[in-house]
Amino acid sequence: MGLNTLFKALGDDTRREILRRLARGDMAAGEIAAAFDLSWPTISHHLNVLKEAGLVQDEKKGQYVIYSLNTTVFQDIAGWLFDMLGIITERQPARKGGVKDGK
Repeated sequence: MGLNTLFKALGDDTRREILRRLARGDMAAGEIAAAFDLSWPTISHHLNVLKEAGLVQDEKKGQYVIYSLNTTVFQDIAGWLFDMLGIITERQPARKGGVKDGK
């Protein structure tokens, strides 16, 4: 998973809403499409972007395609965010004039 692909996927309201719905439980592609006032090709595009980013996975069950969250990617995202927060809190504030420790 590349971060650019991941953030591109998360940067769209419709895709974030699909993720919110999948967080409540797995859904068939048709159920996802029925929840939006969008064409099937548009929903299919959004699902493909989410799959490419690794945020969702799909499984064929009979005539249905069932989508679910890929929780491993969300754990990776959380880890990355915690790492970034640690780096930010470890940074020393800039000092005026380059003077350190009052010298």
